Amino acid sequence: MTTTDEQLPARGPGDDPTELAATDLTRHLTAVQANVEKVIQGKRDVVHLLVIALVCDGHVLIEDVPGVGKTTLAKALARSIDGRFGRVQFTPDLLPSDVTGMSVWNRATNTFEFRPGPVFADVLLADEINRASPKTQSALLEAMAEKQVTSDGVTHPLGSSFMVIATQNPIEHEGTYPLPEAQLDRFLMRIGVGYPARVSERLMLATHAGTSDPASILTPVTSAATMADMAKAITRVHIAAPLADYLLDLADATRRHPALSLGLSPRGLLDLQRASRAQAASQGRGFVIPDDVKTLAPFVVPHRLIVSPESTLHGIQPRDVLTEILDSVPVPRPETR
Repeated sequence: MTTTDEQLPARGPGDDPTELAATDLTRHLTAVQANVEKVIQGKRDVVHLLVIALVCDGHVLIEDVPGVGKTTLAKALARSIDGRFGRVQFTPDLLPSDVTGMSVWNRATNTFEFRPGPVFADVLLADEINRASPKTQSALLEAMAEKQVTSDGVTHPLGSSFMVIATQNPIEHEGTYPLPEAQLDRFLMRIGVGYPARVSERLMLATHAGTSDPASILTPVTSAATMADMAKAITRVHIAAPLADYLLDLADATRRHPALSLGLSPRGLLDLQRASRAQAASQGRGFVIPDDVKTLAPFVVPHRLIVSPESTLHGIQPRDVLTEILDSVPVPRPETR
């Protein structure tokens, strides 16, 4: 692939990414989403969430049954930003070095050389992540948190737009290892894809008839470097003091709710703020409104909450508690935003 940025202007050498206007952010986000939707029909909301996560420097956990397009979705996203795509099929016998890479002996130079693993990509698909042992799953934590891999005491940086899209099958638990809370908290969002509507599935039959790799027909609309600049520019989307207080009230409500034994972490609160900023930018606004928070909260918050054992017996789910909290916490009035 070559970086063409055919639909959008590339960065200039003197451009300051923090000075990018809200209109520039909107155009880039819209272009990437529209490009991915050429091969992912009928899943506009899902594609939108993936693009939001990308511009937030976030990672996504997709929980759904096989065959609903998770791999194609990840490939299409990588192709749209002219990025490197990596894929790891997680299995019980997978080793950490199979993900991160390893040092091998070079007889010609009499030195060890680092051979990068598939984690050295812009978009990494960690397929069925819960099938690997906790030790192998943890190999991703440093990469996800710090965009780097340490091997034999040497740190190797990853790309500035590095993103993990992990998948797991919610209906098959034989031979799986549940993701620990610390690892779940590293994911910006947890989402599902679901089956497409009939009209979208008919369009899929026509569109994908001539290729086994639908994402291969896409051409890049921007670059990974430009999307990294977009991530920096997101921080300039304004959050008024009452909106910041609203975010704090939501987090506090999860920590005090009697049905929860674990509330929203500070990392989760920061992720919700960042995602809300990206949502505002995607709508062409340079400021956040409460609806941005309410739209993204169901995907950013529930997987970070733990329901108490007593509430679990009554069938209460984290999403139910979040809905109650969103309905009960007062929203800032328009004149105070």
